[in-house]
Amino acid sequence: AMLRLRLLTWDVKDTLLRLRQPVGESYASEAWAHGLRVQPEALSQSFREVYGAQSRRFPNYGQGRGLSSQQWWVDVVKQTFRLSGVHEDRVLTLMAENLYHDFCSARNWEVLPGAVETLSQCCQRGFRMGVVSNFDNRLENILSQCNLRHHFEFILTSEDVGFAKPDGRIFEKALHLSGVPPEQAAHVGDSYTQDYRAARAVGMHSFLLRAARQGEEPEAPPEHVLPTLGHLLALIEK
Repeated sequence: AMLRLRLLTWDVKDTLLRLRQPVGESYASEAWAHGLRVQPEALSQSFREVYGAQSRRFPNYGQGRGLSSQQWWVDVVKQTFRLSGVHEDRVLTLMAENLYHDFCSARNWEVLPGAVETLSQCCQRGFRMGVVSNFDNRLENILSQCNLRHHFEFILTSEDVGFAKPDGRIFEKALHLSGVPPEQAAHVGDSYTQDYRAARAVGMHSFLLRAARQGEEPEAPPEHVLPTLGHLLALIEK
């Protein structure tokens, strides 16, 4: 039976947009602009450590902890460079500010294959659409820069809402905003835990975008799995 869906909510990172290059490459280029040689691999590794520690210490970009997301990210960038051997405060501050703004532009983000076509087809078929993403408040601007913003009625980020996926309250906010009951809504994302399982926990339908990487995580039933975004409408309309 065809699903009677009225609302589709979307994850963004690695569902609709991805980074053009590894974080370490972007950081290394910025360092190079200041005459500093730092290895991209070293920076990528430092970034993973620092980002993990900062996320545990100040979840959801320091939301509710008196920290702005910009300050949260500036700290991450500076600590990443310090861990990779750069210690001069003036240059650390400059690089951190530059990178914070760079990651707000289409220069660092690219649209995933099939995303534009799929979003356009969903809009043409009359689905209402929104974004539900664990992202900071730069997201709306990034979506505009990448020419995707116009597909969506609303953009909910974990920073703005105050709850991060898999917390069901961010999905409930989307349902409330659109006035659509959960059984007439579906979420599309690439994380089993944060997207697929979390949306189902509030009673929504859910589709799991599965790029080639299959982990050890539990599997969604095949009728909920998207090998590519292009498979979405066929699954909905089956």
